[in-house]
Amino acid sequence: MGETHGDTTARRASPPLPTSPAFWRSPVRGVRFTAVLGVVLLVGLTVLFVTGLLSYAAYNPGLAAVNDRTPDKGWLGFYLFDWPTGPRWLYRLDQGVHVTLGTVLVPVLLAKLWSVVPRLFTLPPARSAGHALERLSLLLLVGGALFEFLTGLLNIQLEYLFPGSFYPLHFYGAWVFFAAFTAHTVLKLPRALRVLRHGIPSGDADELAAPDPAEPTVSRRGALAMVGAGSALLLVTSAGRGFDPLRRTALLAPHGGAEPGPGPDGFQINKTAAKAGIRPSQTGESWRLVLTGPAGEVRLSRAELMAMRQHGAALPIACVEGWSTSDQWWSGVRLRDLAVLAGCSGAAPGVLVESLQRGGSFRMVALRENQVRDGRSLLALGVNGAELSSDHGYPARVIVPAAPGVMNTKWVSRLTFGGLS
Repeated sequence: MGETHGDTTARRASPPLPTSPAFWRSPVRGVRFTAVLGVVLLVGLTVLFVTGLLSYAAYNPGLAAVNDRTPDKGWLGFYLFDWPTGPRWLYRLDQGVHVTLGTVLVPVLLAKLWSVVPRLFTLPPARSAGHALERLSLLLLVGGALFEFLTGLLNIQLEYLFPGSFYPLHFYGAWVFFAAFTAHTVLKLPRALRVLRHGIPSGDADELAAPDPAEPTVSRRGALAMVGAGSALLLVTSAGRGFDPLRRTALLAPHGGAEPGPGPDGFQINKTAAKAGIRPSQTGESWRLVLTGPAGEVRLSRAELMAMRQHGAALPIACVEGWSTSDQWWSGVRLRDLAVLAGCSGAAPGVLVESLQRGGSFRMVALRENQVRDGRSLLALGVNGAELSSDHGYPARVIVPAAPGVMNTKWVSRLTFGGLS
């Protein structure tokens, strides 16, 4: 049967598909709008990548297998170095910038993806080898960005909905993303800078602008202002997790947990004794700290540790989720003094720290020689003039300057000095 006039009219009136330029009608899209967002992301994502690598180095993954979350990293660990102990706020600053900046960039990233989404539906998929490379980098860039931001934001809230461990997923994902990001930058940055400096040359088409734009409801400048306002709102509601005066504004604080109550132990707790499976019987009178070293095995009660010379240090705790405490005043026995007691003469060696906690990540950690040697590194028995609470690691915990929070092991049961490379 032949096509009727009504069939022809209906076919012509049907809405265009996403592969058609007529489908995308927003008057906001344009090369200059995208270029502004791209330059912001160029700076922000570079800082995120560098601070992320530094955060990974802070775990000293090359020291011992218990520290290494990515044992198959190979040459991707080429940059690793011995993490220092000073300044004491080094990890607090690095991870605070990493997590806060990542959160703040979410509106910018979403706006950037929105601005270029018509290009994802362009046909044919590849017009040349160069175009195919550009499309592949774009696919890896978009997928990598969404993966890294999503896993990072879930980690902040301790919501591990993705399969596998956060550490290798985020680490390897970062390298894949940054490789695509670098390729995309090489291809697009010269054009973006020319557009920002001189505008679109006369006679050139704005390939991101809608061919038949709808009536505007907001200007491009207004859209950029909305993106900036969204980022500012996220900054206000997230940055306070690391600053005492602003903690009440940190509505997006990790996992939404309430702040601890007042008193000497009234500062952030990531893992409670109950969550770690620590029973009161394990931390009572029968508890002993076991030191192992050249002198053999030495067992010390908490009372014997308290009878040793006590030292103090003002140190923060900073976690990979981005929160940190202000400086707390810790008191206890220096790790280097315990190394001597274990029979280590001369330079203090590294130490393997074991917790009463029987399962979970970082039940054991290894600390470097420089960390043991630092006079501020303590087996802490008290904090802020009071004994440790059970949630803060009673009867004893490690506290080390500039180390990630998980390296400051709570509920310590054994210290093994030496034997680390």
